[in-house]
Order: sequence, then C-alpha cells, then structure tokens
Amino acid sequence: MKSLLAPEEIKHFKRDGAVLIKGKFDKQWLDKLRRGIDEDIKNPSPRFERHTKDINAPGYFEDFWTWDLYKDFKDFVFNSPTAKIASELLGAKKINLVMDNWFFREAGSKSGAPFHHDISYFDFEGSMCVLWLPLESVKKEEGIAWIKGSHLWNKLFLRTRFNEGHLVAGEAGTVNGKAYEITPDILNNKESYEFLQWDLELGDCVFFDMRTLHGSLNEVTPKKDVHRYTLRMAKEGSKVEYRGDWAQEERAIMEANGYQNGDDLGGKMFPTLYDEGWFLNHY
Repeated sequence: MKSLLAPEEIKHFKRDGAVLIKGKFDKQWLDKLRRGIDEDIKNPSPRFERHTKDINAPGYFEDFWTWDLYKDFKDFVFNSPTAKIASELLGAKKINLVMDNWFFREAGSKSGAPFHHDISYFDFEGSMCVLWLPLESVKKEEGIAWIKGSHLWNKLFLRTRFNEGHLVAGEAGTVNGKAYEITPDILNNKESYEFLQWDLELGDCVFFDMRTLHGSLNEVTPKKDVHRYTLRMAKEGSKVEYRGDWAQEERAIMEANGYQNGDDLGGKMFPTLYDEGWFLNHY
C-alpha cells in the first residue's frame, strides 16, 4: 500500500511529538464533520458539556465518544485517511480507535485550552497519537501550541479541567503506582520552552503524541464560530490502565461495556480502524 507520509514527517513526529501534515482531508470530510457537530449540538450525547458557565454568554462546547451515534462521524472514523496516517506515524501493524472528541466555540467566546497532555486524562496506556483537525483555516496565534519534545520527558501530569478556572483534578503524588505532577506554569515561563505552532489551511491537520503537552498560548476571542475535531488512536498492544479518580466518569462507561483494568483496546468501544493484513482499504 502506498505511503501517505514523507519520511521527514514521520521523523518530526517521533522527534518533536507533533507534526503538521498538509492537505490530507478534502472538503467532503470537513463537511461531514461539520454536519456531525451540528447534529450533536441539536441532539447531544450524555457526555455533552458547555464549559462556559454564563448561559447568556457565547459558549465553548465539547462532546466525546459520539462516533457511533452520528453517521457522518462514523464514516470519517472508518473511511478517512486518518488511521492509515496514524499507522505510519506509530509504526503500527494495527490501529484501534480510542476516543473521538470535538470542540465548538461560538463567536465571542472567551475560553481556551489549558496546557495538558492527553495520556493522563483517561484510563489508557500504550503507543497512541491524536489527530487535531480544524474545520476552518487557522493562524498560529489563534490555534494550539505544542511543547517540542515534551512527549519524551517521561512525566505524567494531573488532569486540568477545560471549564472556566482550569481546575486541577487531584493532588501531586503517586496514584496506582505512577507519579503525577501538576503541569508547570507554562504561560508565565514561556522562555523556558520551545513551542510548535503552525498556520493551517483547510484540509491541514496536526498529529501529536498523547504525551505531548499542548494548550493555548493566547486568549483569543474568535470573531467567527470555531470547530475543532480530534481523534485519539492506539497501536497494537495498548491497554486499559486505571489512573486516578479524575477518570472515573469515563471508566464507568467502559466498565458498563464490559472493560476492566488490563484489557486490550479492542472490541465494541475501540474498534480496529486499520490492519496491515487487510487487502481492501478505503484510502
């Protein structure tokens, strides 16, 4: 099967923890995701959340694990180039879905993303990556910044909430045998870090390691509505691994579907999106 990525793109992902990938998603895919978000907002899942407290102010919204609820999301997850790209970046023979997630900011909303890394938010462990796909063109000052090389720090940081105030879940210390720290005060020490930021045109995306710290460097008030779609994916060998109590909401959903600590990522909630043994594909 023909590679979708250049060797330099894979090299940058492994070295830096994030890489810009140009022009892999045409208008068809972006339109599908936009329709999916619109439908989700009209008929939200139980996990839908409004991060903006003031109900009269422009809102910042999020939902996750909705790929099987809306046909446009499901089509994207299974049939877009995403999983093949992930397999090349991770050197994987097989890619499984971990979690889909979208964010919507209304024009005039004030919220932004705190610096965090995805690996410690949920009960997953293994070699995993994330697609970050904006549905509008983005100037780097308006988007997310990734801390170059932070996926190699061999550290775990506590979960920081996306709601107003960016509260930290839990206290620094050892949880289930692993040490967790509070995320450094990155915004007040910007000179200590090297940031990766890019201008993105329609169809461009960023793939990053689940361990890479990222967040908003600037509080930008959008003049137009903003849509972002993310997809977390795992290489073969990845597992369910219980973390702190901060992940209990998502853990309850997994346990209700029959998953327990130590289980492989697979089955109903974590379907296979790519397998190099398949003779037919959609790319």
